[in-house]
Amino acid sequence: MPRYRIAQAAALLGVSDDTVRRWVESGRLPSAGGPGPARVDGRDLAALAQQVASAPELGSPVAESARNRFTGLVTRVVKDTVMAQVDLQCGPFRVVSLMSAEAATELGLEPGVLAVASVKSTHVVVEVPEHR
Repeated sequence: MPRYRIAQAAALLGVSDDTVRRWVESGRLPSAGGPGPARVDGRDLAALAQQVASAPELGSPVAESARNRFTGLVTRVVKDTVMAQVDLQCGPFRVVSLMSAEAATELGLEPGVLAVASVKSTHVVVEVPEHR
């Protein structure tokens, strides 16, 4: 199971390091034990990301590229023998990808894993960064 340093967790949640530390101290976000710097379990971080997600205030439309990349945490993976549904929480946005079960397994996708959703038109491609 992936574990994230406080700074990584803060960046993924869009909050300050101090906020994550307060959440750990208050028990809102459990700390993963072990030597070295404090870390949080990816599964717990993914659950909290879903709780704190909020849609931003939308202003006037602006130009966007045809290709967008959203970094976030896998929150759910549902597989059958052929296909998989992979849900990611990317800041305030939930992104869902349908892919082969084989691809989801090869990527090691499970709740708490850091992933990148590349969106072009109606297709969502999920990538896993080199450094997890």
